Order: sequence, then C-alpha cells, then structure tokens
Amino acid sequence: MKLYRTTGGCFVEHNNHHYLILNHSWDDLVAHADLHDFLARLIAEEPPHLGFKYEDLLAPIGSQEVWAAGVTYHRSRGARMEESKDSGGGSFYDRVYSAERPELFFKSTPSRTVGHGGKVRIRTDAHWSVPEPELTLLINSSGKILGCTIGNDMSSRDIEGENPLYLPQAKVYTGSCALGPGVLLSSDPLPSSTEIVLEILRAGRTEFSGSVALTELKRPLQTLVDYLFRDNSLPSGCYLMTGTGIVPPSSFTLNRGDTIRITIEPIGTLENDVA
Repeated sequence: MKLYRTTGGCFVEHNNHHYLILNHSWDDLVAHADLHDFLARLIAEEPPHLGFKYEDLLAPIGSQEVWAAGVTYHRSRGARMEESKDSGGGSFYDRVYSAERPELFFKSTPSRTVGHGGKVRIRTDAHWSVPEPELTLLINSSGKILGCTIGNDMSSRDIEGENPLYLPQAKVYTGSCALGPGVLLSSDPLPSSTEIVLEILRAGRTEFSGSVALTELKRPLQTLVDYLFRDNSLPSGCYLMTGTGIVPPSSFTLNRGDTIRITIEPIGTLENDVA
C-alpha cells in the first residue's frame, strides 16, 4: 500500500487501484499509529477513484521536519574524508563511522522540500554540488516507523569540505531536499537486497549512474530512529534520511538543467530537474 499527497488530496494506492481519502489531511493521517490498517479500513468499501494523476503529485509532507543521518555507508565515509582532508576534518568522519552514536542533523522544513517533478536547487556560492539518494523513513510522533519513501539530500561538497562546521550551509537551503513520489506503508522493513539506483541525465544523456544495496548500510534503521527521538519532541512526526552509499567522483558536479532520477523498488522513482 502506498500513500500519496496531490493537489486534489491524499490518495491510497492498493492492488493497482487508487482511492481518494476524504476529510483527512496529511498530518491527520500521519498521526495514526496504525496507519496501514486505518487506511485499509477506509478504502474497504470505497470504489477506486479515477482522478489520480502523477503530474498532480506534491511532496508527501505536511508539518513534518526532515532529518538526516550521515556516514552510514563506507562509501560516504571515504567521500567525506576526501573532501575535508585539507581542512583537518578528515578523521572526524572515520570516527563517526565507527562510533556508537550516529551523526544526525537537521535537513529541511516542509517549505524547503519539493516532491516528484519539482525543481531542486544548487547553491549559487558552491562549485561542487551532488545529489545524495537515500532511503527515507516516515516516522510518527511516538517514534514508530510508518513506512518509507525516496529522499534526495542535495549537498554542497565544497562548502562542507572547507570546514565540517559549515554542514548546515552545505545541506539546508531552499530546494535542497526532495521526497517522493509517495510513501510505501509497511510494518516490515525492505529486504536488505533492495537497491538504490541513481541516474543523472545531462542534455538527455546519462552523465552518471550508480547503485547500492541496503546490505551496505552500517547501522540498523531502528537505531537511527531511537537516537533521533532521544530527548527530542517531534509532535507532527518526521522524515529521517538514512544516508547515501552512492557518491559521484570528485570530478563531477551538478549543472542547472540536469535531471536526477532515484529509484527504489517497490517505492518507485523520484525525478527532479536542477534549477
């Protein structure tokens, strides 16, 4: 079962049919601890709705904050160490990768977040920008994982590499986050063999592609969630990006006009152009 947010309201996709959820906002739905079962009961007696269109998709977010975990894949550890070696911060990332406590940081507000088909941005004061494709968890206010979606953690690698303390500027700006296309609702985690696939198109041709399996994710997802909710109140729930294992080479940087496609089956594909 998948949950979508559109210009026409919230839709559930179940058995290849779409159902419009009336009288419930996105925040109302996310507040349910048993969201999957609640939606199953709502649509049980309802006919499918023919008004669902992918071009009407919005980011699947209401009042939720977006957080992120860093250095959760070995490839990310290496990339962070490489980019910050001249600033004296390289060893920090090696320590984070090995430490019990994960790196968690604030990523985005709803107003800075775009959905499938929206435009992500690169900073005007950066010259080395990359997408970071990530499995992203939807979590309710009590810390229960409701489901997962695809996230794009847009990052300015040169700014972060100049000094690790510049991380918020490298990560948090308008258009720096994309989520979608919808949320796969399930109490069971995705199989560890699940792959995250990234493709970057430039002028219609593949400029970079890569993939990584969830087997490469170092930390258990529930551990990341537990640390996020330590002494932290998230009354509307939140999203948690779980890190990236796909990092383009240092010779690559995004250009305006590029198209970023991130696929995680069975969630779908998140596609965004770079503005």
